[in-house]
Amino acid sequence: MILLDTADALHRLPRATATEATGAAAATDGRRAVVMTMGALHEGHATLVRTAREHVGATGQVVVTVFVNPLQFGANEDLDRYPRTLDADLAIAEAAGADAVFAPAVGEVYPGGDPQVRITAGPMGGRLEGATRPGHFDGMLTVVAKLLHLTRPDLAFFGQKDAQQLALIRRMVTDLNFPVEVVGVPTVREPDGLALSSRNRYLSAKERGTALALSRALFAGRDRLAAQSALRARAEAQAPPAGDERASGLARLGEIRASADAHAVAAAGAGLPEAVRAAARHVLEEAGRHEPPLVLDYLALVDPQDFTEAGHGFTGQAVLAVAAKVGATRLIDNIPLEFGAQP
Repeated sequence: MILLDTADALHRLPRATATEATGAAAATDGRRAVVMTMGALHEGHATLVRTAREHVGATGQVVVTVFVNPLQFGANEDLDRYPRTLDADLAIAEAAGADAVFAPAVGEVYPGGDPQVRITAGPMGGRLEGATRPGHFDGMLTVVAKLLHLTRPDLAFFGQKDAQQLALIRRMVTDLNFPVEVVGVPTVREPDGLALSSRNRYLSAKERGTALALSRALFAGRDRLAAQSALRARAEAQAPPAGDERASGLARLGEIRASADAHAVAAAGAGLPEAVRAAARHVLEEAGRHEPPLVLDYLALVDPQDFTEAGHGFTGQAVLAVAAKVGATRLIDNIPLEFGAQP
């Protein structure tokens, strides 16, 4: 594996890696994939690299970028204490199948200082994470755009844990005609359910116990959706015959009460988004009474296309997202959900 720290060196990197530059691999350029990180690599990043390798195959090339981007940190955020572990990052990247790591200095990425021209995230960039961290997504998209130009990939891989970031990158690539395919990779979790994050290392043992409420809340919302969807399906299966046969049909089934209960749940099916939020919020409110407490930033059920709230009677794909602080550490998490057609 090769460590690169300048754009010129990166541009001189041939598409076929040195170990594969024989036969067909030497005669043709394989596809290049990029995995963008801010370092402090963990198993979640390794999963991105392995997924990228699977997509491009043995004759392709996987480049990992390691760059702590100052543009996406606010005035009171943790830029200075953000972990920088390049030696460990190189080992993880190589073990996962990367061909090269591009780890430029700030002056290499922003040679003229803070750029005067930046990418603007638009309306989606002001919601949820953007409302809490003004300017964060403008800085993120600016560096992603620069790194896409510098690495010139065919595919770019990003984790679904940063769901709003992923949605904005996809929007930018579409709106600005970047010639790259953006691939989302499912969130990697610890055995106890906590989503992997470079910031998890800041948590004490007690704080980690409280932080588990984030994933538990998301799973509670998911389970509520599954339970009420199952009841609605049962109600539809037990629907009594129409017309004069209605009463006799119910009596024959012997489930007048069960059918009525199931239909009541089905009638409330259009309120599933509200029920999902309520189930998740109950877990988070309980964690707010722990020691140390969980301090909720937001809980939202949103349309992944624009991150607007999923309203009454919503159908289709949604993202249940949460952000909170435990001690001095701010964490985010989310899960995808699917809302079926309402009766």
